This record gives sequence, C-alpha cells and structure tokens, in this order.
Amino acid sequence: MFQSFESHANPAQGGPRLAALRKRLGQEGLAGFVVPRADAHQGEYVAARDDRLQWLTGFTGSAGFAIVLPKVAGVFIDGRYRVQVKAQVDLAHFTPVPWPEEQPGPWIRARLAEEGAGGEIGYDPWLHTADEISRLEGALEGSGIGLRPCSNMVDAIWPDQPAPPMGRAFVHPDALAGATSAEKRADLAATLRKAGHRAAVITLPDSLCWLLNLRGSDVPRNPVLHGFAILHDDARVTLFAEAAKFDAEIKAHLGAQVQLRPPAAFVPALHTLPGPVRVDRATAPLAVSRELEEAGVTVVWGDDPCRLPKACKTSGELAGMREAHLRDGAAMVEFLCWLDAQPPESLTEIDVVTALEGFRRATNALHDISFDTICGAGPNGAIMHYRVTRESNRPVGRDELLLVDSGAQYTDGTTDITRTIAMGNPGDEARQCFTRVLQGMIAISRARFPKGLAGRDIDPLARYPLWLAGQDFDHGTGHGVGAFLSVHEGPQRISRISEVPLQPGMILSNEPGYYREGAFGIRLENLIVVIPAPPLGDNRAQLAFETLTFVPLDRRLIATDLLAPGERDWLNAYHAEVLARIGPRLSEPAAAWLKAACAPI
Repeated sequence: MFQSFESHANPAQGGPRLAALRKRLGQEGLAGFVVPRADAHQGEYVAARDDRLQWLTGFTGSAGFAIVLPKVAGVFIDGRYRVQVKAQVDLAHFTPVPWPEEQPGPWIRARLAEEGAGGEIGYDPWLHTADEISRLEGALEGSGIGLRPCSNMVDAIWPDQPAPPMGRAFVHPDALAGATSAEKRADLAATLRKAGHRAAVITLPDSLCWLLNLRGSDVPRNPVLHGFAILHDDARVTLFAEAAKFDAEIKAHLGAQVQLRPPAAFVPALHTLPGPVRVDRATAPLAVSRELEEAGVTVVWGDDPCRLPKACKTSGELAGMREAHLRDGAAMVEFLCWLDAQPPESLTEIDVVTALEGFRRATNALHDISFDTICGAGPNGAIMHYRVTRESNRPVGRDELLLVDSGAQYTDGTTDITRTIAMGNPGDEARQCFTRVLQGMIAISRARFPKGLAGRDIDPLARYPLWLAGQDFDHGTGHGVGAFLSVHEGPQRISRISEVPLQPGMILSNEPGYYREGAFGIRLENLIVVIPAPPLGDNRAQLAFETLTFVPLDRRLIATDLLAPGERDWLNAYHAEVLARIGPRLSEPAAAWLKAACAPI
C-alpha cells in the first residue's frame, strides 16, 4: 500500500512542545514565533523533516500556520479544516483561528495588547515569502510590535527531527513533456533577455522538475525533487541539489549547460550573480532576496518564469493526461462496480481505500497515488480533507453518503477525482443537496467565457444553485493540476481570489461541494482543460472547458425534477461518452455495471 493508516496527530504532545518553544522564545528575547506549513521551497506538500506545524500542534492539514505568543497559540486554518483542526489539536493549548477572515497582523496586535506585551515576533526567512512578511509588517506598523528574522525556533527544540529527503531523481521523457529541457531553457532565457534580467532564481520543486524534464521522490505523493536553481540569460542552469540523487544517466540527460552543485553553494552563488536577478516575491523564500540585496545584487520582482509555461500544457502533456484519465477511469469503474456488489454495512473506510488502491495497482502503471485518499462515510464526509486512520476508521453505514476523493500518479499524467456515492437510501434532503452540487459542476463544464477572464470570474457559476438554497462551500471550486507533477499546481485556479487569466492548456479541477457537519459531505470532481471555444455568434474570442475525467455520477442521488433541460442533456451526453470511452477497457461485470450506471435519465 502507498497509503498508510497510522495517525500522525497526537494532541497530547502539543502542550509539552508548546511549553518548550515558549521557553526557547524567552531565551531569545522573542514575544512570539510564526510556524508555517511551508518548507523552503514553498510546496504545499512537505517532507517529514519540514512538517513543523504538524509536529508542534498535531494539525495535519495541507494549509495553515501557527502563531505562538506568551499566553495564546493560534492555529490559522481556512474553511476546509474548521472541523478537522478541532479533532487534531489540544484545544486547552491551541486556539483555532478562522483564516483568512481573521488576519495574523490584527490578531497579533489584539492578543499582545490583551497580554500587555509588545516586543518582536520571530520568523524563519527561509520559510516565508517576501509578500507574506511585507503584509505582516504593514499590519503591525505603528503597534510597537516588530518582526525579527531568526533561526528556526521549532528546529531548535525538535530532538529527533528527520534528516532531509534524499529521493533519487529520474528522467521524464521528452515525448511526454512535449518539449526538451534545452528548448524550455532557451525560451525562458530569451524572456529574461527581453526583460533585461541576467538571471532568475527558481525555488519551486515543480518548476525545477518541469524545466529540466526531471522527476524526483523527495515529497510524498508528488514526484518532485528538492533543490534550488539559477536560470541564466544564456540558457545555462546552475542546479543546487544533493549529488547522491543523480546517477550517470541523469547527469547525461542534464547536459553541459546544467551545472550540478551542492545545496551549501547556493547562497555563495547568489552573492556572485550579476544583476538584475528576477525573484518571485510570491513563491521564493524571503532569504533569497535578502542575500542578494546584502551582496549588492540588484533584485527585480517578477513571476517565476516557469509557472505560466508549466501551467499551459503542451500537446504531449495533454495526450498523456488524456490517456492517464482513461486508464484511471477504468480503474474507478471497476472499483465502483465492486463497491456496489458489497453487502450492506460490510465495509469500513479503510476497506474502501485499500480496495481502490488495488484497482489502480492492477493497471500495472501506477507510480503512486497523487494524495492520500479522502474516504469519508456519513459525518466523516463533512471533514473536507479527512484522512482515515486506524483510530478514526468508521464502518460504512446503511442509508448514508460515502465521499471518495482520490487520484493517481502515472508517468503520463496525474489524476484527481471525487465521487459521492449512495450507500442505500440517504433520503430526499441528501439528494437535493447532491443535485445542487451536480448543477454547479455542470455549469462549469458547459461554460463559455471571454478570453481574459480569471478563475474568480468563473467561480460563481458553481455556487449559484447552492446560493439559491442558502447554501455554499468553504473552498475554491478548482485548483490547477500538473502533468505527472503536483496534484495542486499554480498559478491557475477557479476561486474567488484567483486573478490569473485562464489560458488554453491549463488543467483545473471542477469540484463544488456541500458539507453538513455531523451529518454528511458531498463533493463531485472532474478535471477539465481550458480550450478555445468553437466559433459562435459574432466570433468573439472565447474559451471553454474539455472534460478529462470519465466516470459516471451516481444517478441514484439525482433529484431529476431539479434539473433544467440543458443540464439533463449535458449529463446524458457525458454518460454516453463515459460508456463509449471506458466500456471497452473493462471486465465483463464492470462493463455491464457501467451500462446501467450510464443509462439516460
């Protein structure tokens, strides 16, 4: 099994560790310390060594941070984790803080004022971006509270902190990448020269892997390599990573224009660069720009040059993603057929997760799962990023909903799919909520929109059916997805806060939901790719979405009287396409099951 079911959260350890951290802060003369989820590469998924937030607090979510003050320790979590955090942290020592509704600057000011304290808040400049620290400094201006860059205070009290990851790198074939590394480097170097930049610093693991057509194994579930790189304006790259991760084949693949150097050489190399040097203030550690500035190197703020080209998939990447989704769709259908055949109340959540991974393994193409499967039965489905453990494992009950959000990493593509399944008869209220979520998913799938619109412009389409019923969901409608890379990829997303214009080739999830704490959760998710819309009307430049995921939606949960004719037509056409594309790939029992599951409504 790729997935384990051990619990990584231990609330009982939070109090003693918090006390040790406060003692250390006192020794350093600090009034507080910020503990982010991120590592030095600002990845959403972190290696065990960098999981400081979980080690200190017990919270295992993929986003959030803690601020430790003398008398209060806040754990800042967004709407996805409001339920989860209460079960994972010791509420006698840690206080959940709804974020972004409550911002860290005002929270610090208010809490230190209550304590009659001031002073300096420490932070590790390798774990925060320039944007983050600038916002926090602005919010604290005039309060008498300062920020102090310092060594990491959590590392100082973590006696058995794991070693840095040393996963082996491997080549990602040019045919699947759709372009050679040399071609990518030449294109981006030309962009740098046009802007008058001598070099760009690359710190994001997926950018590094994309640029060099490499993959790695330094982070669970995402095939990325830890390292830093400097892209020069002549297309050379200096790569700072552990030499033990690279064998002779990899070094030959990199070629003469890519120089491999140890991580310890990164900061000295920054000091010797001719400027101007581009740094992404939204993704690079603040320490990078500080080191450059202290050495007298001119820093210019600009986007990581890899992020947008990486987001706009090549024809090779799209072909691989389409094939990966057909393979994965067949595995999902085999799983759903198996699930429907199980006797009522005979399964637990772990049974479901184990079986699903088994069907993906049976493809003989599975590299890894793309994240730990979220399998929530009944009330556990309302925990948006629920991860079943042996302690939380729940029987799948009769007449309730089962939410299964899962994905796979294949060498030709990354998948991410959610289906909510009826286990018996969950009732009319659940069907009505499911149908509203389905209507939102259909609205995104059918959308045509003017070129230049961003994710925030599209997001309301998924929420409108829920809004009409006074309902909503507390997460974005969609995130970007990489091609055999990170299952959560920026900068594209469908969200209220996304200002990045959508462009052809961008792959996103389409996943509206609805969650009722203590009762059930509903989420439906397909992956979609932005494409030029076919000519229509006065031929304005418009975009649309092509669906990549082909797995039936549970017809037993659809309140058909709520569907408009166009929604019904889309659903029937989608199911017909699922049957045509996936049916020939199935065993006989699964093919028969799929035919019934895709019958028109």
